[in-house]
Amino acid sequence: MKPTVNAKDVAKLAGVSQSSVSRVFFDGAKVTEKTRQKVLAAAQELGYRPNEYARSLITNSTKIIGLVMKGIQNPFYPQVLKQFTTSFKKHGYSVLFVHTNNDEIQNEDIETLLNYNVAGVIITDATMSLNVAEAFKKNQIPLVFFNRKLTTSNFYSVCCNNLSASRKIAEFLAARDDGLMVYISGNEDTSTSREREHGFAEVLERRGIPYQKYTSDFTYEGGYKTAQQILSEGDAPTAIFAANDIMALGVLDALRKQGVNVPEQTKVIGFDNIDMASWPAYELTTWEQPIEKMVDETVNYLLGEIDEYTGFAQAVEVDGTFVERSTT
Repeated sequence: MKPTVNAKDVAKLAGVSQSSVSRVFFDGAKVTEKTRQKVLAAAQELGYRPNEYARSLITNSTKIIGLVMKGIQNPFYPQVLKQFTTSFKKHGYSVLFVHTNNDEIQNEDIETLLNYNVAGVIITDATMSLNVAEAFKKNQIPLVFFNRKLTTSNFYSVCCNNLSASRKIAEFLAARDDGLMVYISGNEDTSTSREREHGFAEVLERRGIPYQKYTSDFTYEGGYKTAQQILSEGDAPTAIFAANDIMALGVLDALRKQGVNVPEQTKVIGFDNIDMASWPAYELTTWEQPIEKMVDETVNYLLGEIDEYTGFAQAVEVDGTFVERSTT
């Protein structure tokens, strides 16, 4: 096994002090150009890399962004993780992925983030108590809720414009039929599910079109079982709007297994435009979340706050795009 090279080894080869080596690899530290070149040459020859984690314990900061995610079974979020990792890498940052098994972030998840001295935090499909969120603010660690909103306006959030999107989905369906419509929600304590339901119901109520709500959990299995329940209670509805694509795919498979023709008997619409939505087996009509724009908004905010913390809070909403395919 190759022995680990440390700063002392570099200092010895370069003929400088160990503190000089530390200054060369510390942003903003003063060091002469002659010393810098000697240290860099010695480091290259020895294959030395500074220990970022050890340095973070001294500076109390890292080039690490914590990203907390629960729904890894939902293909939307691995796409989000990939986008964030790629974007932060361009800026010299790494992403620390923290998977939580609960709807609300647990103490051990918080400890992981704090122990790594993360420079910023992104919360995706999990919730966080206000006390914990305030603790991050108190420590001047910028925090963004991605594809989520809190009931308070004290924190920065980035979401698709869910209300506008669900209104347009309802208008699209209402223009084609006035029969019973169904909305399948995800977890009801999430802002995304609530807003998608609100916009959808608002339009249908105004037009006098009957609709029914079923509660699920943002999973394929949840969509499949909910569709089975709907069919067990009577005839297939005119249309089904599922709060995300992976549930909509479960709905499609359940309908087809029961011999319900889509879109002739029932139209189906999802939300997200995950890669699977365009597969020939599904060709799902959906609302595309503008992931790239949402990620850019989040990254730009975090980098600005890391550079100079202000605690600025805003609920940013980005418009998406309706994608019509064969299920409507």
